[in-house]
Amino acid sequence: MSQQTPAAPLPLILRTLGVTDRDLAVCTPLTGGTYNTVTRVTLTDGRDWVVKTPPPHSTGLRYERDLLVNEVAFYTAAARAGGLAVPRVVHSEPDPTAPTGAYLVMTARPGRPWHEVDWSEAPHDEPRLRAELGRIVGRLHAVPAVHTATGPGGFGYPAAPFGPPAATWRTAFTAMTEAVLADAETYRAPLPYPVDRIRTVLARAAPVLDDVTRPALVHFDLWQGNLLVAGEPDARSIGGVIDGARMFWGDPVADFVSLALFGELEGDGDFLAGYAEGSGQALEFSDSVRLRLALYRSYLYLIMLVETVPRGLGPEAAEETRQLVAPHLVAALDAVSRRTSA
Repeated sequence: MSQQTPAAPLPLILRTLGVTDRDLAVCTPLTGGTYNTVTRVTLTDGRDWVVKTPPPHSTGLRYERDLLVNEVAFYTAAARAGGLAVPRVVHSEPDPTAPTGAYLVMTARPGRPWHEVDWSEAPHDEPRLRAELGRIVGRLHAVPAVHTATGPGGFGYPAAPFGPPAATWRTAFTAMTEAVLADAETYRAPLPYPVDRIRTVLARAAPVLDDVTRPALVHFDLWQGNLLVAGEPDARSIGGVIDGARMFWGDPVADFVSLALFGELEGDGDFLAGYAEGSGQALEFSDSVRLRLALYRSYLYLIMLVETVPRGLGPEAAEETRQLVAPHLVAALDAVSRRTSA
């Protein structure tokens, strides 16, 4: 067996699934994330799994409670769309007090992160895969919400960190933004504007959220590190859409923030054509959509800035994050202000 010694509680998790040391071929720690411990486990019979365990501490943002519950919900819901490049849940334990602790075991997906691919080897691959990605995201957004253990299908995080699913998107998103602003106050996170000013700006735009009446399956972390590309030049495909822990049931427009992180998706004709095919309707960048995009950018950038404190990033890394993200948060909030005062 070629492997590093599995870190606890991985051996206990594997034994719970009937996997012994002699069944293991390779155990490889996976890096790139900043929250969970992730290990790829290849068995001698060819099965290829990824095992996730959350950190043992409870310090984090309010929305991060029971993130594995969200991830299981994402993969389970995505499976209903059929044929998508998402992992399949092998087994999960949501209870952190279980002997193993909380964990998720899922099938591994092929490929490497999008941003690691040398697209110059086959220049036509990237626009073709942007269209393929659009079709996948469009099909994900068409998945209907279902009843859960916490209540009927509604808006918000499946892990219900702020209570049962909400009947309206305005209620759910207001709770989400208020939580991260409360985290900012708790952790004294340095933000470009005072928390009360940000709260006021977001509240003025809240009525536009009533334009969203159907809870869509939103990944909300579709940056290039969570998109795997498989295959050789001229034959590449989307190998995986992974790390669904930050998913929620909400406005599908919210996914377009991370899909064009710090940029604009409106000019990505390849993606949008694929999205129209996958979802069954073209996306119109109306005034409502543009205002909602500014709200979701504000939310994501707030998370990125506030989480630097509980994650314990060193001063240099935290400052680099602030230098990168803060101007984008200012731009997003200013866009909200302009659109609500027009």
